Amino acid sequence: MSAPMQAPILTVTLNPALDLSTATEEVRPELKLRCDKPEVDPGGGGINVSRAIKHMGGQSTAMVALGGATGTRIADMLKSDGLSVVRLTAPGETRQSLAVTDRSTGGQYRFVLPGPEWHKAHVADMTQAIAEAARAGGWVVVSGSNPPGVPAGFEQMLTVRLKNSGAKLLVDTSGEALRVLAGSSTPVDVLRMDSHEAEDLAGRPLPTREDSAGFAAGLVKDGAARSVIVARGADGSVIAGPDGAWHAAAARVKVVSAVGAGDSFVAGFVLAMARDWPVPEALALGAAAASAAVMTPATDLCRAEDVDRFYGERVITQL
Repeated sequence: MSAPMQAPILTVTLNPALDLSTATEEVRPELKLRCDKPEVDPGGGGINVSRAIKHMGGQSTAMVALGGATGTRIADMLKSDGLSVVRLTAPGETRQSLAVTDRSTGGQYRFVLPGPEWHKAHVADMTQAIAEAARAGGWVVVSGSNPPGVPAGFEQMLTVRLKNSGAKLLVDTSGEALRVLAGSSTPVDVLRMDSHEAEDLAGRPLPTREDSAGFAAGLVKDGAARSVIVARGADGSVIAGPDGAWHAAAARVKVVSAVGAGDSFVAGFVLAMARDWPVPEALALGAAAASAAVMTPATDLCRAEDVDRFYGERVITQL
């Protein structure tokens, strides 16, 4: 059977990390803590989105800023995963992150190091490279944190650069970059955030789906984005945009790890949009992928058979 037709998808990861995961009997200060052999994975929002798209039978190109021996190691891992990779040169050694599970309590300690510092010339080169790679149109996904030195208004600069290509931009970011986007009048095509981030921006609780949808619709009206998605965890996701406001329910599953759920959601949503599905169905595929991701350990993302099953049981509501 031939694969469904889809528009190109370019994922962008500016601040990737080599993720090391291990466990020890007990995390205590001053002592040498003997750890298990670490699991090693390439990490970063865009990388995870590309990996999840591949799990779901889709195609994407992962544009990743990599530097030094760690960067080369990540590039090799991505290629052996069968991903199509465009390598940008980062201005220094790619960072690492360490997750240590304390077996005595089950608690996980996560140590995330900063990436290399970017300067204006690096940002200009990278923006140019993204615009050139997106000339074929389709979708560009900017996901994950920006490295030190990349300005908080970078996504707006990219929106302007992408205008001539016809490519649509989906942004899933946090912190200062999200605050700048929320207050901007240069709209990205799709802006995604979680409930905590939405409540922080709104300055008030958003307890119901209608509250989240109303807040999202307000951002659309103010010109921050053409569509806004708010992820509500176990309550699924809402979207507000030109097609109105919709909710897609999450499947009821046992949560093993919530890590990677957001990236799996973005993968499902953007893959459906690239296949020209209606927005509510794309929201439902994203919700199915997120539900599938929480059933697996942190680095495993979503399994195709789980996504298919949950999508088959989808519940979509117009708000």
